[in-house]
Amino acid sequence: MAGGRGGRGGEEVTLLGHWGSPYVIRIRLALYLKGVPYTYVEEDLRSKSDLLLRSNPVHQSVPVLIHSGRPVYESQVILQYIDEVFVSGSGGGATSSAVSLLPAEPHERAVARFWAAYVDDEIGAPWDKAFRAGTARERVEWIGKVAAAVPGLERGLRECTDGGRKGCFFGGAAVGFVDVVLGGVVPYVHANEAVSGERLFDGEKTPMPAAWLERFGEH
Repeated sequence: MAGGRGGRGGEEVTLLGHWGSPYVIRIRLALYLKGVPYTYVEEDLRSKSDLLLRSNPVHQSVPVLIHSGRPVYESQVILQYIDEVFVSGSGGGATSSAVSLLPAEPHERAVARFWAAYVDDEIGAPWDKAFRAGTARERVEWIGKVAAAVPGLERGLRECTDGGRKGCFFGGAAVGFVDVVLGGVVPYVHANEAVSGERLFDGEKTPMPAAWLERFGEH
């Protein structure tokens, strides 16, 4: 998914990131699905580059997408920007793609944004706390909060796929906005199972997230 120089007509797309960030992973997934070539710049978060500090002076964090010299930050904002700018027939020199992450229908789009926020608030945030935990006990407690949120994903997938009749992804038959947001934590789901033996997306307890994890890994 690493890119070369991006865009047509002299446009460039650059992503400032860090290898361990799930928020960066989701942007790389979106650029890959959209077929957008880009330059990836790995940031040392202990010694942030001048480019990062200039591009994101408020939070000074990754990811930052720089398109034709203009920065965009905050991962879900970046995802929506990518979806709106890099579209088929967009013109203006932008790389075009027939892939759409967010649904066209307003209510479906609102539902997707709700579940994307759920992923960040109920899974992403406690997982970040778990990795920053000072003790093993604290880490177990935060991972427990992640596990407690997985049944919510079961409900979300059933709602978005009509019980699986429309497909196995939040986007239905194809990977969509929520899938990309959740996809950023997939490496951590596998790592947690390898280290602790705990299967967070358990096929017996939450069959739809378990099926989602398997199918998402095929992409």
